[in-house]
Amino acid sequence: MKKIRVVLAGQPNVGKSSVINAITDARLHVGNFSGVTVEKKEVTLQRDGFEIEIVDLPGIYSLNAYTPEEQVAKQYLLHEPFDLIVNVVDANVLARNLTLTFQLMDMQKKMVLVVNMVDELQKQGGEIDRKRLEELLGIPVILTSAKEGKGVEEIIGTLIALYQAPKPKNKLFYDERIEEQIGKIVRVLRKSPHFQDEGYARFVAIRLLDRDEDVYKIIHDLPVFIELHELLGSIYRELELEFDEESTADMMNDERYALAKAAVMEVVKKPNLKESLTDRIDRLLIHPVFGLPIFLFFMWLLFQITFTVGSLPMELIDGFFTAVSEGVKNVLPAGPVQSVLADGVIPAVGSIIMFLPNVLILFMGINLLEQTGYMARTAFLLDGFMKKFGLQGKAFIPLVSGFGCTVPAYMAARTLKNPTDRIITMLVLGFMSCSARLPVYVLFIGAFFPTAHAGNMLFLIYISGALLGLLVARVLRSVLFKGEPEPFVMEMPPYRFPSLKALGMELWIKAKLFLKKAGTFIAGASMIVWFLSSYPAHPEIRADFMKGPAHLAGAQKAQIEHQIRARELEESYLGYIGKAIEPVFAPLGFDWRMSVSVVAGLAAKEGVVSTLATLYAVGDADEKSHTLLKRLRENISLKAAVAMIIIIMVYSPCIAAMSTFWAEVPQWAWRGFYLVYPNVLAWLLAFGAYRLLDMLGY
Repeated sequence: MKKIRVVLAGQPNVGKSSVINAITDARLHVGNFSGVTVEKKEVTLQRDGFEIEIVDLPGIYSLNAYTPEEQVAKQYLLHEPFDLIVNVVDANVLARNLTLTFQLMDMQKKMVLVVNMVDELQKQGGEIDRKRLEELLGIPVILTSAKEGKGVEEIIGTLIALYQAPKPKNKLFYDERIEEQIGKIVRVLRKSPHFQDEGYARFVAIRLLDRDEDVYKIIHDLPVFIELHELLGSIYRELELEFDEESTADMMNDERYALAKAAVMEVVKKPNLKESLTDRIDRLLIHPVFGLPIFLFFMWLLFQITFTVGSLPMELIDGFFTAVSEGVKNVLPAGPVQSVLADGVIPAVGSIIMFLPNVLILFMGINLLEQTGYMARTAFLLDGFMKKFGLQGKAFIPLVSGFGCTVPAYMAARTLKNPTDRIITMLVLGFMSCSARLPVYVLFIGAFFPTAHAGNMLFLIYISGALLGLLVARVLRSVLFKGEPEPFVMEMPPYRFPSLKALGMELWIKAKLFLKKAGTFIAGASMIVWFLSSYPAHPEIRADFMKGPAHLAGAQKAQIEHQIRARELEESYLGYIGKAIEPVFAPLGFDWRMSVSVVAGLAAKEGVVSTLATLYAVGDADEKSHTLLKRLRENISLKAAVAMIIIIMVYSPCIAAMSTFWAEVPQWAWRGFYLVYPNVLAWLLAFGAYRLLDMLGY
């Protein structure tokens, strides 16, 4: 069976995913491109004796790539073997999309142009002359509405027919002055055995006029480079002077857009110019006064649904993993294997999977914002405010997501295309207090502050964390990432009804990636935590406690068991670590128990409460336990409690969140910085607050 390898390319928001989903009887494979975390989707199907593999490239505005996703798409196009290109464009913004089409045509590959969303153009009274567009471009053109399933049935048949046919003659030619210079470059390139294919030589020549550094590197080490380098210098100067441009790259962009506009004027019947539904909705949603409150209401509603509906299956998931843990205890004999599985791995993995409903609901909301076209409006509304702190408008989405759970917030930062903006946003996401920190706040507020002011204190903690994050972002932008955020340029797409099939596919992909990243890492980390808290074994501790009366009541036996566990934990490796790091936390008023609880909080912030309960030997306790509140008041000062709240608010998030950051940010320098700076900042702020309260007599 012959194999046809196809790449699906196009600018963002043209409906490439909808086209893939509309192709029936397909097997979808989801993973990452080699060496990067950018998602890779592949569809494999069989038709008429051919096995057709379609690789869906990330959205790319131009081969002059900038973002990581665009770089991945460009490198794939330049260096990977494939037979055909399917270029998807949006019928509503055809001129803008055709600029990429022309760059792809320059590659001299067999190519099909899929003009998607023609239904929207037709509803406005517009029309596209398909035959005329094919005549102008010299490539097959298919008009589709992937959402309605119209036209997509032609794609596979056209691919097979084009694969078997000879390559159509190139019909794309630029201004004669540009073509003259392209010819000069091609003649020099053809002197090298690497460029015997005239079509490939022409493509390289055009990319050199585009000032493409990746292509420049290809020719840098060739013998013809010296002659070519001198020729390029004179060509650049001549064309820039003749076209009055600062760079030949700008000249080529202008040339392609002029050709695209000319083509659109000839093949597109313009729609009626009456006010569209999108214009009427935008008058309200991006209103200078009402736009922001409306957006905040939508975000409030999204998070209400995320936390309210997402919490419903949590008890079921928790009960399932509890049952699995008990089942392991019943099946396996007592020992290290049983303990590490039943007390370590299974509960830890279950505690992460409990967040899956919240993650899916949150991503469903974000995908709805994107598919309907509202995401562009929110970024536009918030861009001005966020830029004051060195962030982009789109950064607001992951920052607000951080109040729920930092794991999906890091993943939501993918909506930021600029790498610098994305890293700055991810570096300050930890200051948005996730829901896991709430029990710790409630515990210390209940122990050290009057009930009448508890709500105000909680509000102050959350607001302080958010403001601190914005201030740190401003400092990072000024010191480590000098310059302003990437200019926000976006063409507002029309409002569209979301595709349920595409939405379901995206949620399935996110669930799979979440479980793979969080689950595997937590399983390994939980084994380490279990080992540190369980060894070395000290049977003499239990023997000493059991020398007392054997007829103790149930409550007294339980109290002794908790005292035994507290003593064993003190003598475990985790206890040794706590005592070893106690000098670090001593200036904050912490004893070794508080130091250990801070370390335990790195695994899961809720673990701070249970660890304090164990170490202070009060038994099973939660944030409202009166016994634990009493023990904290007896052993911890107010100033140490405030320092503890600041530490929890600022220092590194949980292991699951940190692992997600590492998966999303491949640079080791930023991984190391991320591990150090929030903890140093947390200590300094906590120390400052502790000393200030000490000076005030607390």
